[in-house]
Amino acid sequence: MKVAIVGAGITGLYLAWKLSEKGHKVEVFEKKNAIGKEACSGLFSERILNFIPQSKKLIQNEINFVLIHFPKKTIRVDFAKRFFVMDHAELDRLIANLAANSGAEIKLSQNVSRIVLDKLKNEFDRIIGCDGANSEVRKYFGLPESNYRLGILGFVPEKNNFNYVETWPVKNGFIWKIPRGEEAEYGIIADMNEARKLLDDFCLKNDIHLQNIKSALIPQGLIMPKNSKAALCGDAAGLTKPWSGGGVVWGLTAADFLLKNFPDMLKYRQASKRFFMPEIALSKIALKLVYFLGFHFPLVLPKKLKMEGDYAFRHNYGRQQKVG
Repeated sequence: MKVAIVGAGITGLYLAWKLSEKGHKVEVFEKKNAIGKEACSGLFSERILNFIPQSKKLIQNEINFVLIHFPKKTIRVDFAKRFFVMDHAELDRLIANLAANSGAEIKLSQNVSRIVLDKLKNEFDRIIGCDGANSEVRKYFGLPESNYRLGILGFVPEKNNFNYVETWPVKNGFIWKIPRGEEAEYGIIADMNEARKLLDDFCLKNDIHLQNIKSALIPQGLIMPKNSKAALCGDAAGLTKPWSGGGVVWGLTAADFLLKNFPDMLKYRQASKRFFMPEIALSKIALKLVYFLGFHFPLVLPKKLKMEGDYAFRHNYGRQQKVG
């Protein structure tokens, strides 16, 4: 089939790679003039190797646990699966090469407006929107906006190969520190109108001077068109984890649902909603409970926990997934 993918982020490129391998004619339309997402912490669970085994060469550091610093108590959370620190932009470029080598055509500097989408709808058998939080494809099909938080990150020169991440909970989000070998990354995810001030106050208090500061919208809330020819995936569909804002593994999981059900977009929609809706609802409840206890009754919380970093209520998902 002839497939148009709007957005050359990790999910769009992964779909382009896999659909091309299956013999479909794929064209990817990207508004930027270069491949590579810059405003992302680049912290992925080891599941990333199930989807993209070639990414193993990009690992910069291994993370085994996180320290959550509530005002009056620090909790250690061990991950059931390892997390890897990678350069997200390099990962995008790696998948772009895989997609191109499989036959996908990647077109940069493409402004996909409503007029262009009208044309794509007529010329292509299927349209897949992977164009991020402000998805033009989502708007084109008359779907509502996602709920947004703001992510901001920056870096300080600091040799640090610790095997843990530190976080400081704030209202509707958290501040983080990730060791990246030759530098440390600090960032925040929080409400749109509060994130910058919260991060600035934290940096001022701790004498941190961030460099190369970047920001991005982080959507939340599964949104998919009920359309037999079109689909959304990744951030365009609001597929991010409620507790961390991370969306790469969730986006790739949804992409595999799409590949399994392709070209039936309605079956893909059904499979994704069945899988992700309970996870989103239950994890939001659990997150509110942990934050409430951490800020108001910290003694109730244990000092050490273990959790699944990708799926809080689907601990066994992906354990039998074939690498590659």
